[in-house]
Amino acid sequence: MRSRTAGLAIFATAAVATLFIAFPRAIRAGSPDGWSPRAAAGYLDGRLNWWLTWPNAARDHDTACVSCHTALPYALARPALRSALRESEVAAPERAMLSNVLKRVQLWKDVEPFYPDQTRGLPKSSESRGTESILNALILATRDAQTKSLSDDARQALANMWALQFKAGDLKGAWAWLNFHYEPWESTDSPYYGATLAALAIGRAPGGYAASADIKDQLTLLREYLQRRVDSETLFNRAMVLWASGDIPGLITEKQQRAIVDAALARQHEDGGWTTAELGSYKRVDGTEEEAATDGFATAIVTLALQAAAVPASDAHVKKARAWLAEHQDSATGMWFAPSLNKNRDRATDVGKFMSDAATAYAALALTTNR
Repeated sequence: MRSRTAGLAIFATAAVATLFIAFPRAIRAGSPDGWSPRAAAGYLDGRLNWWLTWPNAARDHDTACVSCHTALPYALARPALRSALRESEVAAPERAMLSNVLKRVQLWKDVEPFYPDQTRGLPKSSESRGTESILNALILATRDAQTKSLSDDARQALANMWALQFKAGDLKGAWAWLNFHYEPWESTDSPYYGATLAALAIGRAPGGYAASADIKDQLTLLREYLQRRVDSETLFNRAMVLWASGDIPGLITEKQQRAIVDAALARQHEDGGWTTAELGSYKRVDGTEEEAATDGFATAIVTLALQAAAVPASDAHVKKARAWLAEHQDSATGMWFAPSLNKNRDRATDVGKFMSDAATAYAALALTTNR
């Protein structure tokens, strides 16, 4: 990881006003910032419980699909919440999810792709395998980071991932990724997002995995892909690679890091947050207008990215962003809201909560990150 001094050099820019718009206060118990880790954990546990038993998420061998909106953000954030809450045991939904992932890693050659070609059309099997290999590796690397020891299962997941990395073509250095034309995770430009998750997995894997000689060539290909395309990616994808760059020196260049920080700050609202619709050129399929208000997903993702660039919590930009997050946890549910980019969904439905699932997990992760 780069030093904080180097990271601050990236962030050398004029300070903005520190005033922000006041909104109704969130739950106050459990955090000096005024938000409730316990309420966030309760919301996320309930949502993952629902996801793991939802018929649409069921897959072969009594397993479940790992989603980018509910399961993956949960896996990244729940260990941080466990630490904040000083919980001694892994939550039951987290244990169930990890058991699911371990089963699919161990049965990698036997389990079906999430979406087989035979039922969903070409090239869904390839897209499914590339996507799942990265998600499995990131989830197990995150788990192992808590013990600081890389398990055999995580090594196998990483090996499964590397075996599917492209060695030629436009995606050289990246992976096939699911494209259902759903923003921001399953669309035409989502292979870049997937590659940033692979980088997160490599950087999180304990025991100096990122520096190991046996992945040097593969990591070089990944770096080249990320650097080659970063300037033309959406701000969402650029924020993701900035986040991943915090744990892998040289993942992108310092010039590229500075450009992403500047682009992100240019989109920061006066209230301290960001809007997901402004992180790309998105258009809803139902013809409704994208929502323009500051939301939890964009604010959390950009805050995580800035913190990964070693911008301290005391900096005015990050301080305003964290204050917005602390102010906007829903007092009734413990969640942070974010709207769908794809259609005007009913926020009260389970599907209508998908973006809020991700927003809640990443908001909690941003607020428990102290670098």
